[in-house]
Amino acid sequence: MKKNKHKCIAGLFFYVTLNAQVGIKTQNPNALLDVNGTASLRKELRVGGTASQVGSAGLNGQVLVSQGEGLPPVWKSLNVSFVEEGQYKLINSYLSTDQVGITSLSANVAADGIYQSNIGDDITDITKGKWVKITGLENNFVIKNSKNKLNYQFQTGVEMKAPAATTSQNITFTCAVFRNGKLVAVRPDKISSNNNSTKQGLQDYIFTLNYTEQNIPAGNQKIEIACRKIDSSSLTTEFTIGRNISNSNTISNAFTLESVFKLDIIEFVTY
Repeated sequence: MKKNKHKCIAGLFFYVTLNAQVGIKTQNPNALLDVNGTASLRKELRVGGTASQVGSAGLNGQVLVSQGEGLPPVWKSLNVSFVEEGQYKLINSYLSTDQVGITSLSANVAADGIYQSNIGDDITDITKGKWVKITGLENNFVIKNSKNKLNYQFQTGVEMKAPAATTSQNITFTCAVFRNGKLVAVRPDKISSNNNSTKQGLQDYIFTLNYTEQNIPAGNQKIEIACRKIDSSSLTTEFTIGRNISNSNTISNAFTLESVFKLDIIEFVTY
């Protein structure tokens, strides 16, 4: 049976058991030091010391991690930074690649002649342009917090081949991001060949589209990437997006011209 000694120093009541357990605001301490209340440290907290060596105070930004019963806690560095309420946090990232690309806009396929695109255009409305999807880049996901940011990063190779290697030709085209079938980001561009007789009339180009959309409604979302041919200086000019025109040439291949799409979902932190 434990016997307690009661002490009072400057109004602070604490109890010391005969087996050297100290309790503050408790008459029955359950550990060497048992504090029934709050504690305030004015300097560092050191752990893991010995009779001959002072404990470690850790490094700036480290957290104290338990090693289980009977072992001292240790300071550890977090691989993921703290996110406070009221900040934005990266929730998910999706990365898609595709080497099939688009070949259906090549020679003898007329351009749609529509130079303007608008936010909200439907991907199936041919009066807004003849969009062709890069099916391998489709992404489906769920938004949980309506206060958010979606970062779109799309890059693809584009290739054209003029009917005659010594004749300059050009094609105007555009690619866009569609969310739930509606246009949310778009960028037009042009590829031109300039007497590429040394490359069999082939011309390669890199197309890039970056855009951030904010405050997407919560719920299921579907992202698609599609492109269309706006204008061409020659109907017989060959044209591909996201792949090479022919595997027989030594200028390019499907890997060097593949399409890459990265989607980052960033949501507002609430607790």
